[in-house]
Amino acid sequence: MKKILGAFLMAIVGMLTLNSCQKDINHAIGTINPYASLYVVKSVYQGADVQIQSDALNGAVKTGGIVISNNSGANFPAGSLVIQNTTRGFTRGIIIDLGAATIPFAVGDSVNINVVGATLTKVGSSLHLSGVSVGNITKISSGVTVTPKTVALGELVANFGLYESTLVKVTADTKPLPATGEKYVGNKVLNDGGTNNMNLYTQTGASVATVSLPASATYTVIPVYGSATGGYGDVQQVRLRTIADVENASGPIYAGYPESFETPDASVKASYNMNTAAVPDNSIDLKTGNWKLEQAILGNLNANRDRFNAPGLQCIRMQQSLSVPGYVQMNFDLNSGASKVTFWQGAYSTDVSSTFKLQYSTDSGVTWVDATASGRTTANIATLTGGSKQETYLFNISGKVRFRIMKLGLGTTSAPTILNGRLCIEDIAIYSN
Repeated sequence: MKKILGAFLMAIVGMLTLNSCQKDINHAIGTINPYASLYVVKSVYQGADVQIQSDALNGAVKTGGIVISNNSGANFPAGSLVIQNTTRGFTRGIIIDLGAATIPFAVGDSVNINVVGATLTKVGSSLHLSGVSVGNITKISSGVTVTPKTVALGELVANFGLYESTLVKVTADTKPLPATGEKYVGNKVLNDGGTNNMNLYTQTGASVATVSLPASATYTVIPVYGSATGGYGDVQQVRLRTIADVENASGPIYAGYPESFETPDASVKASYNMNTAAVPDNSIDLKTGNWKLEQAILGNLNANRDRFNAPGLQCIRMQQSLSVPGYVQMNFDLNSGASKVTFWQGAYSTDVSSTFKLQYSTDSGVTWVDATASGRTTANIATLTGGSKQETYLFNISGKVRFRIMKLGLGTTSAPTILNGRLCIEDIAIYSN
């Protein structure tokens, strides 16, 4: 028995001695991530040029993204490579200065970049990554689709820095109205029909420079801080890459549009169904004319609930779980036809989706015709949840016309078979023909 006990104690001592000789490993530390998002990389810049070291990126040595610039379009200063990436819902982009080097990368290339030793610097107000050679960039794959973020022009103006060097899509008029044969070359002013303006700049040698400028269109662009002479600087600009970035060209927006539902105050139409002296048959005077808001109110809660666009503070909110339709309807005609209609739609707050459609009338509201949005195959549209989306409709209507948005009366929500939440509508824009 004593021999057995002695052997056991010696075994325990041996195990303790062996463990004391092993390397002390902290398994909680793990492996350092060699990659940093552009959001993290850009945050290293604090107002002065800074050479990037891995310590500033928590040990990372690389960043990456998708190429969004198209050098064949020649609408950016030479040597510019623009990439963007999205991490945890944050999309950020940056201009990489490659100097006189031939740029072997195309739109949709996924690339990794060794950034240790590179410098974050401002050219005017434009943040750049310099000190990078083509040899520091590795192509991982090609043909990646980058979907531009659709934003209202007012949102882009109000928060330009958030969208700098990323791919966005805006719908806007050219102000003043282009002369016959006027081209893209130089600086043009885009306007949303209100007070929001943005410079659309096209370099002399750009492939789009000699193309005729439309009165209105939807533009896929890269916001940059540029200059009036074509380089980078302090002027907020958007730049096309090629003519393929222009779609849905149309006539100019009607004066006073878009209908933004900012006036009157939300208290004037605070109930979904009203028939009073001030609001007869749910009809009120808005900025553009008299509208019927049947089963609809003017919503003014924060933008994560009511889906209004910056810098606005109100939008339409339509009732939920009804078995009868609701309408946001013009009680007046526009007399120069229609070439295009756009508006924003989204589910209120965390509500489930609902279904709506746009209709038009050419007989002063006696009869109504369903319209189908661009990129869709049916008139009925399921509301986007968790945000808002712009819908675009193209027309060739002459003479008088009016429009309405009809929310279908699907009944009480009973997921997943019946979805009939509250619907937000914002910024209805109508373009003449």
